[in-house]
Amino acid sequence: MRVRIDGVSVVIDDTTILGGVDLVAEASAITGVIGPNGSGKSTLLRCVYRALKPTTGAVHIGQDDVWRSSARQAGLRTAVVAQDHDLDNDYSVHEIVTMGRNPHKGVLDRETTADRAIVDRALERVRMDWAAHRVFATLSGGERQRVLVARALTQETPVLLLDEPTNHLDIGAQLELLDLVRELGLTTIAALHDLNHATAYCDRLLLLHAGRAVAEGTPAEVLDADRVAAVFGVRSAVVPHPLTGRPHFVTASITGSAEEEVPSDPTSTGRR
Repeated sequence: MRVRIDGVSVVIDDTTILGGVDLVAEASAITGVIGPNGSGKSTLLRCVYRALKPTTGAVHIGQDDVWRSSARQAGLRTAVVAQDHDLDNDYSVHEIVTMGRNPHKGVLDRETTADRAIVDRALERVRMDWAAHRVFATLSGGERQRVLVARALTQETPVLLLDEPTNHLDIGAQLELLDLVRELGLTTIAALHDLNHATAYCDRLLLLHAGRAVAEGTPAEVLDADRVAAVFGVRSAVVPHPLTGRPHFVTASITGSAEEEVPSDPTSTGRR
């Protein structure tokens, strides 16, 4: 299911957090939202999953305006794995994953055999079925993240939103999680920090800087040396990955080369 973000702005206490951002996330594709800290990545995702209402603009999932729909309707279309969660860590893994079924149930409805089967399949898919009866708080960071992905899967939504999904994970857990997300085939929007993850796993990218959209397109179109220097303040080059052959970013401090001048315009498309 397609997600369309039209001119979304967020202004809080006279400060513009997002300014007129547009984005189209195509069905079954992975769209990465990248940018430095404070660029508005998480704020944009929160507008999509109804945690923060835009000051102006609209978000459509399919033909439906997210902010003209009910929270329950949104929960049937969009699942989210956020950076922070307000879960009680004393819940078991099974209990947490079962929460993903809430949008499908009435207030007084109990867990059914069908619900349990869906939960079991989700835990198997993220390879956490062995931990179903473990207390969530006893798991490692990577294991908890996979459990939260399983909870999102039990919602059975066409759209998945991920806010810094690899935060605090070791490199093996990062790649395992991103491989899993790619296998799901859902319409996915993911806020990412790592440019190599963005290049390797995303079909398209939106680059944000200071709340503004700098560029949108394929990774090759968006991530050129001038833009990376202007937005992230580092020198970069793209080389073939020695193991996979895919494009791979290497970076260095901008202060390491006194002769080079950092471009001041992040919308520049020139290459050195």
